Amino acid sequence: MSYDLKKPVDPDEINDELGKLLVNISRQSVEYYFKNKKVMELPKDLPEILYRPGAAFTTIETYYSKEQHSLRGCIGFIEPIKPLIKTVIDVSIEAAFNDPRFEPMNPEELDTVTFEVSVLSKLEEAPKDKEGRINFIVIGRDGLVVERGYYRGLLLPQVPVENLWDKETFLSETCLKAGLWPDCWLDPKTKVYRYRAMAWKEVEPKGNIVRRDLALEYESLINKTR
Repeated sequence: MSYDLKKPVDPDEINDELGKLLVNISRQSVEYYFKNKKVMELPKDLPEILYRPGAAFTTIETYYSKEQHSLRGCIGFIEPIKPLIKTVIDVSIEAAFNDPRFEPMNPEELDTVTFEVSVLSKLEEAPKDKEGRINFIVIGRDGLVVERGYYRGLLLPQVPVENLWDKETFLSETCLKAGLWPDCWLDPKTKVYRYRAMAWKEVEPKGNIVRRDLALEYESLINKTR
C-alpha cells in the first residue's frame, strides 16, 4: 500500500496495531526524556502512514484502580502540522512536563500512570443556528472546538462521555474551556467545530493497550444511572 505523505492522517486509517504502537512510543518518549534529558529522535522504519502529517493528543492519568484514575496531563495539536509520530512524541513530552495545571512528572510516577493517544480528524464547522449545532454533534464520536476572536477552546470526545454530558452541556463546557461565557455557542458570531477522534490507552500502567469504544462507554454509563 502506498501513502500520500502530504495528506493528513485521518483516525479511520489507524488500525489497532498502529494505535498500540503510538501508545508505546508515547510512553517510550517520556521514559527517554527522563533518562537522556532530551527529546528522542524520530524512530525509523515505521509504517509510512505515521510519517504523514497528523493531529493528536496525549492524555496521562494517575491510575488507582480500574474504576479510579485522575488526570495527570493532557496536551495536543489540533492541526496536522508535523508527522503524526513526531506529533505524538512532542505532545507526550508536553503532557508529562509542561501541562500548566500540574507539576512536571517525576520518574517514580512511570509505574503509576497510564498513557492514552487520540488521533484527530480535520475540523468541520457547525451550522450557525442552535438546532443545527445540536444536531451536528454525536456524543461518543465527536470532539469540539469553540472559537471567538482570540479565544479558542477544545474538548476531546472522551470528556462528555466520562462526565455524562448531553450535547448542550458539551457545547457550554467547551465555551468555558475557551474562556468564554457558557452560552456563547448560541451566538452565530462564535464558531463551533467538530472533529472525530480514535483513542487507544493502557488498561493499567505498562499494561495491555486497547482502543476505546466511546459510544459504548457512554451507553454503559447512562444505563448505570437508570
